[in-house]
Amino acid sequence: MRSFPIACVLMCLSAAVSGSPSTAGAEPAAPFSVRSLEGRALRLSDFKGQPVVLDFWATWCAPCRASMPHLDRIQEQFQNQGLVVIGLSVDDGSAPSVRRYAERLGVKFRLGMADEAVLDDYGPIRSIPTTIFINRRGQMVRRVVGYIDAETMESFAREILPR
Repeated sequence: MRSFPIACVLMCLSAAVSGSPSTAGAEPAAPFSVRSLEGRALRLSDFKGQPVVLDFWATWCAPCRASMPHLDRIQEQFQNQGLVVIGLSVDDGSAPSVRRYAERLGVKFRLGMADEAVLDDYGPIRSIPTTIFINRRGQMVRRVVGYIDAETMESFAREILPR
């Protein structure tokens, strides 16, 4: 069972940006396979050669909710350039309840349920939202902890688009 202490919720209110848009020293993104909210396999390897924005979030997290429209917007804006947005819920609840929540918000990007393995591989995930920007070579070039405003989100997405 995943547990996020109150301090974690408070940390959600401010963003800490790390990484660099450069690929020098960029770590390879760990492969993962989780369940989508529809129960199908959702694998990073399915998007090989595509830029990926990987967002860890929860239904109870207000900054996560505020980020959802920005994530939808960059998915729509850059999908023709191959960008893929994946949101992985850290909720302890069931996939159907998370799916109902996402439907109420009108979320259109791919969603799945984070498991302990993906949290370990991409962690430590101590605060949410945590958003990871992965370039076409499968390298994590930026990790942001906390809310990202729309303009900054678009800027970070543009960084991972070049071929």
